[in-house]
Amino acid sequence: MISEKRQETRKRTFLKGRIHFNKGASSMDCLIRDFSEMGARLELSETNTLPESFDLYIPQKEMTLRSNLRWRRGDAVGVAFAEAHKPASPEPAPATDPSIAILLRRIAELEAENAGLRSLIATMGTGGAAKGPQLA
Repeated sequence: MISEKRQETRKRTFLKGRIHFNKGASSMDCLIRDFSEMGARLELSETNTLPESFDLYIPQKEMTLRSNLRWRRGDAVGVAFAEAHKPASPEPAPATDPSIAILLRRIAELEAENAGLRSLIATMGTGGAAKGPQLA
């Protein structure tokens, strides 16, 4: 059994993030899968090019967090935040970027589908399973 080394429990999330490094000259998109006041787990396509320290911008929370890399595993990394949360910098990609808008719309669609499936599972668990699922 692996012991928990974190001081604070992380909450599961599905947030879009943008990593900025090289004094703002380089950036890449990521998904924030776990989040706490102290750190996060990020999923991204290229973990090898990620520096040890970078800024993580979270558009939905309108915040930028200075982050330090703690571990890398496959397409995921763990980070610890170097300082308290600060207001978002004006530098990150605006929400008018078509790729961000498409991703945010898709996230909303998946969240709605997930809610519908959870409702169906709940119905099946309360006796609805004897009749079989009712599809519209």
